[in-house]
This record gives sequence, structure tokens and C-alpha cells, in this order.
Amino acid sequence: MTETSGITLRSGTAADADAVRLLGDISFGMLSDPVESERAHRLFALENGIVAQDGDRIVGYTAAYQQTLTVPGGHPVEVESIANVAVAPTHRRRGILRAMYTEQHRRTEARGLPLTVFTASQGGIYGRFGYGPSICQQHIRFDRRFVQFHSDTPDPGGVELTSIDEAQRIVPPIYDLWRRVQPGAQLRPEPAWEAMFADHPRFRGGGTELFALTHPDGYALYRYHRRESGSALEVVELRAITPDAHAALWRALSALELFDHIEAVIAPDDPLPYLFTDPRLVHTTGLGDALWSRIMDVPAALTARSYDADLDIVVAVHDPFRAAGGVFALRVREGRAECAPTTREADVELGIDVLGSVYLGAHRIRRIAAAHRIRAKDPAVLRDLDLAFRSDRDPVLGWAF
Repeated sequence: MTETSGITLRSGTAADADAVRLLGDISFGMLSDPVESERAHRLFALENGIVAQDGDRIVGYTAAYQQTLTVPGGHPVEVESIANVAVAPTHRRRGILRAMYTEQHRRTEARGLPLTVFTASQGGIYGRFGYGPSICQQHIRFDRRFVQFHSDTPDPGGVELTSIDEAQRIVPPIYDLWRRVQPGAQLRPEPAWEAMFADHPRFRGGGTELFALTHPDGYALYRYHRRESGSALEVVELRAITPDAHAALWRALSALELFDHIEAVIAPDDPLPYLFTDPRLVHTTGLGDALWSRIMDVPAALTARSYDADLDIVVAVHDPFRAAGGVFALRVREGRAECAPTTREADVELGIDVLGSVYLGAHRIRRIAAAHRIRAKDPAVLRDLDLAFRSDRDPVLGWAF
């Protein structure tokens, strides 16, 4: 137990469940229910969370859960996931968020985890704690009435209409194969699957219950929306292990004729537009971040992933919040890295938030360098670093938490 500015920080307990739920409901603007909360606490156990208390009132909370994340090269890494971060509106500007994050990071460092990740509701807060956006997602919409598939697009078939009850059996093993090769995806635990298929009405956005299409190498979960502006089909989750499964699922979805528009969230490098004779049909309606990451241990994180090119450089990493920064020698051969502290002069300098942004391959070194967030005297160093940190596919968040 610690104290800061009259606020006591401690681990959560089962007795805090109702107060934590009230704080979350007020902070995020949606009412939960006891069943949802119980399921969430099976995953993000209250005992692993941090409570900020003023007298007998809970005025701040962070939840934490250790999960397995796939990094470039298909390597699984254990990371700390933070969720449900909230400070009561009655207690803002008192350093509570910083105090909770200080304690949370101390605990993560003690566990020896190389990364901390979370999904952010606000983008201007977490850079000062060393986080950077590390997965991008593209919101798209197209009118399926005008879809014509390119003559080169395969028509492999294999898609089946599947009841949601049956999908609960079929879908998780497919997802697990997909997440093992997809950077950014995580192992999905049973409570997260339960939440997906429980399909609580408050997460439907006014749409119908979930429907499912399955393929031996993929699946699509979707719902229908009937709006005054027109009908639409929302693809809630589409995962394809192979290009044939990807094409087959989109062919089946585009053949659902009673609904004019299809809406989805895809990775920026998703080949969907290239399946059509007119790629302009796919309109981008939004582009945002799906995950933020902070490097907790630079050598451990950099040696966990694979690289696209050899490197032999010295990197200076600045950490404004904790002590993870320093100067490190990074040597890459045949895709794998060695990294250790060094006294050599740095070839390149960057913030630990930037390192978190480029770690999964979503953001390119050269683009961030053009914004003066990465500095090197020799442009060749930036070119080599950019090539090395590329990933053969854009990262995708497996499930939101």
C-alpha cells in the first residue's frame, strides 16, 4: 500500500467490485451489468488491479492481465495488458493517474515482462508515460451492389452458413491458428470468447444479433443494421489464414443481397480492394489506432521479434517516465537480434514511445524520422533501420480488451 497526495493506492479485492463497476460506468459512459462484470473480472482479476482510494471512496482504478502477444516473425511474447483505466471526475489533476501508472509499471518490471499494451480511449495522454500507437486499423465501407470481382480473384468456395451455437465450437480453433502467425494478435482466453458470443445488446450499435460464415481456414462474424439512411451489413470480425479463405469469405458476404452496404475494420494492407475490378468502391471512412505499446525492457523486447534485414548499430532510447532507456548495441543476423547496453556512441536516437510504435511494424522508421522523432547523423542508418523493422504483414489486434 502506498500513499500520494492523500490518496491511498492498493491492490483490488472482491469487495471492490461494485465501486469499480460504478467508476467504470461513469468514466466510459455505458452501464454494465453484474454478469458482464463477473466475466471481466475472471480475466482482469480485481486482485491484479490497482485501486486509488480517498478515505473510503474508490476514485481511481487500473486493471491488468498478462497475455500472449504475437510479434513479427510469429514469436509469442508474454506482455502486460492494462485496461479500464479511470479516475473519478471529482479527483482530476491530483496526480492519481501518474501514481497508478508508476505502481503498475513497477509491478510489470518486477514480473520481467518486456512490453505493456493497452487500447486507448484518448490519444493525448499516454505518450508521457512512454507509450506509442503500435497497431493501425482502417474503417471501410462499400456498396456491394456494384461489386464485381476481378477475373484473377479466385472463387475457391468452401464457405458454409453456420449457426452461432455451432460457430462457438468452430471459430476459436481457427482464430488460434491465425493469431500464431499474425503480428499484434493475442491468445484469446475463454472469458473473452464468452463475451464475444454473449453479444450483449449494448455492443451492437443498434444492429441485430451476430451471424456467422465459416470456412476451413477462416470465418466472418457479422450483423445487420436497418437505418433510415439505408441498410448495412457490419463485419464484426473476419479472420482468414489463407488468401483463398479471405477471397471466399468476401465473396459470400458480398452476395448477401438484401443489404446494400458493407462496413468493416481491416488492416491498412488488407488486399480487399484488389479483389474488385473497381478498387475505388472501398471507401476509407476512418483510420485510427487499435493498440498502444510501451517497451519495458529494451534488450528483451528487441530480441523477441524477427527482422527483415541485418543491422549493426547503437541505439539511444530516451525514457521520460521509467528507467528502461539507455544506449544499446543492436546486432541482427538472419532475422534474429542480439541487444545489450553499451558505452559506444549512439548512431540513432529515439524516444521509448517511438520504439513502441515501430515495434510491431505498423509505423515506418522513415516516416517518423521525417517528423524529427528519430534522429541520426547518417541517413543510411535510418534506411537500414527502416528496412530491418519492416514486417511482412501489418499488425492486427486479435481482440479488444
